[in-house]
Amino acid sequence: MFGLGDLNLTYLVSITVVSLYVSTVAVLLSAAIGLPVALTVGFRDFRGKSVVTSIISTGMGFPSVVVGLVVLLTLSRSGPLGEFELLFTPEAMIISQTILALPVLVSVSLSAVQSVPQDLRDAAFATGGTSVDVALLVVREARYGIVTALLAAYGRAISEVGSVLIVGGNIVFSDSTSFTRTLTTAITVEARKGNIETGIALGAILLALVLTVNALGARFRDRNPAGGNR
Repeated sequence: MFGLGDLNLTYLVSITVVSLYVSTVAVLLSAAIGLPVALTVGFRDFRGKSVVTSIISTGMGFPSVVVGLVVLLTLSRSGPLGEFELLFTPEAMIISQTILALPVLVSVSLSAVQSVPQDLRDAAFATGGTSVDVALLVVREARYGIVTALLAAYGRAISEVGSVLIVGGNIVFSDSTSFTRTLTTAITVEARKGNIETGIALGAILLALVLTVNALGARFRDRNPAGGNR
């Protein structure tokens, strides 16, 4: 084990790696599910579209502990997915974070898609473009908003504490390496134990990650659809 003063670098690094792994995979899964949903809802008019849009927006405010409880019941031995034995593993945390990040990603992406002028779509159709051509054009025009959606979802995932604590169990091995302990849950534990130095170090790492994500998001938000700075 490598240490610096009272700080255990193995502990800090392993927790950071778990946090980055779980959050990154969750956001990638959210993108794989959410972007097609946002494009479908954004392109098509159908009965109940306003209801679907409202449900997506409402999902952004899902209480994390409620999501964690639902995932816990689903993955428990008596639950429908209990046979896979995913509870208290990084995979359970990924499922929970995916559910929390998905509404954020869909809602922001949908707003970006709907902000593309209808005249642009009509002009693309008028020049002989197919539905696929028009879809690709809209995605290109909305790309900065979509990237912002990805960054917002990542910020939601990596700062999560309630649901990952419930379904992950906050597990650390005897050699101080993390199995399911993340930066947020570790800060909670260390603060309760009175390990202020370790808690501050973990908080600084988390703050640096969140600030980096927010800075990237701000940079993309400050760019117009044509790709130039405002």
